Amino acid sequence: MTENRESALLADVPEGLFIGGEWRAAEAGATLTVSDPATGATIKTIASASVADGKAAMDAAADTFPSWAATPVRERAEILRRAFDLLQERKEDFALLMTIEMGKPLAEARGEVAYGGEFLRWFSEEAAHVQGRYGANPEGTGRMIVTQHPVGPAFLITPWNFPLAMATRKIAPALAAGCTVVIKPAALTPLTTLYFAKLLQDAGLPAGVVNVVTTATSGPVSEALIRDPRLRKLSFTGSTPVGVALLKQAADGVLRTSMELGGNAPFVVFEDADLDKAVEGAIAAKFRNIGQACTAANRFIVHRSVADEFARRVTERVNGFRIGRGTEDGVTIGPLIDDRAVAKASQLVEDAVSRGATLRTGGKAIEGEGSFYEPTVLTEVPQGSEILREEIFGPVLAIVPFDTEDEAVDLANSTEYGLVSYVFTESIARGQRMIERLETGMMGLNVGVVSNAAAPFGGWKQSGLGREGGAEGIHEYLQTKYTLTPNPFA
Repeated sequence: MTENRESALLADVPEGLFIGGEWRAAEAGATLTVSDPATGATIKTIASASVADGKAAMDAAADTFPSWAATPVRERAEILRRAFDLLQERKEDFALLMTIEMGKPLAEARGEVAYGGEFLRWFSEEAAHVQGRYGANPEGTGRMIVTQHPVGPAFLITPWNFPLAMATRKIAPALAAGCTVVIKPAALTPLTTLYFAKLLQDAGLPAGVVNVVTTATSGPVSEALIRDPRLRKLSFTGSTPVGVALLKQAADGVLRTSMELGGNAPFVVFEDADLDKAVEGAIAAKFRNIGQACTAANRFIVHRSVADEFARRVTERVNGFRIGRGTEDGVTIGPLIDDRAVAKASQLVEDAVSRGATLRTGGKAIEGEGSFYEPTVLTEVPQGSEILREEIFGPVLAIVPFDTEDEAVDLANSTEYGLVSYVFTESIARGQRMIERLETGMMGLNVGVVSNAAAPFGGWKQSGLGREGGAEGIHEYLQTKYTLTPNPFA
């Protein structure tokens, strides 16, 4: 990748707020800077919205909602399909942009473009499949008509780790359902969302349907939007503590909410597992996105009879990783998002080792520019270690041995989170038991990646509420109306 291409791409990314179909500066000219985590260098300065800017975005979304809700479903679907087609044409630009601002290797960024684009295609198709029903009531005195309607203006808050896919996963179903939106991307990686808004303009999306507010003062701007009486829907992806705070704010307005929150995914390897499959699954489940994913495997619960061999194989693979800036050829591990992420990974590893865990490889921050941490493997991690309780969000694989199936289930379920689990076994019966026994909203059985636009993504317990993707995803933006009419034959 040449510096000229990166510079030209960054210059093409809008730097203003996108409100009512126009790009504008923030109130009083406030700005925020976006940095490359691989170098620490500033890559672009953009507008930072104030509470007043957020209100202007809400004005645009509320004013546009009646006309967008009345837009024929086919027209909405065709705009989403055009957006999908444009994304395929510009996929290399989007992949490079994500690599620059977030740090993930370019190959993974390309994968995110493909994944994120599928939400546009999927919901362009789902838009016309929303159904109601008609029928006689049991008493025969009337006819019941059940219809679905867009819930209203929606506020979407996206995280920094998947800047395109999290935007498309929320925007696409909202638009398909007939909702208008205000979206606030994370301050660490806002450029992809701004570039995507520009793509939506090119796809013919009417002004005011999607509004983008980037801000360095997320708390006040978000709270003001959530407390606006015109808002009817809140969708958030991020940490559980922040999600809980947002739910409390949303309660006063009785908002519809979707919350995709923290995870602490167990990865269970039984004694009968195909270790080749298990190792491949482990590499995908742990090191995808440099471990910075809510679906990343956090606790590797491995049967004692195969734990040493599993550890040997994954350590060999990890030692073969290439670390560097994601734009460089062959890089498999890029930087963490910032120095705070590096400090957290260091602290969790140091705590585990101090309690008796064995460090097989890695285990320290990499000196020099950028926020890099060595890919790490720990074995014999004792219970009580912080790394087994907290979401790691880094390239650290922690292995805990077990002896019985019941013990594995207890270890897997011993968390307040319940987003996703992974199980490797060649026994069909055991796999079925794990589907029944593991307390997670999603599960990978002999696979290390579960995300798919056609599947309902979401968790149990403190991992969230609602679902994104699949046939369920569009219903998060719809509300039901029941109408009773007299018996036409009476």
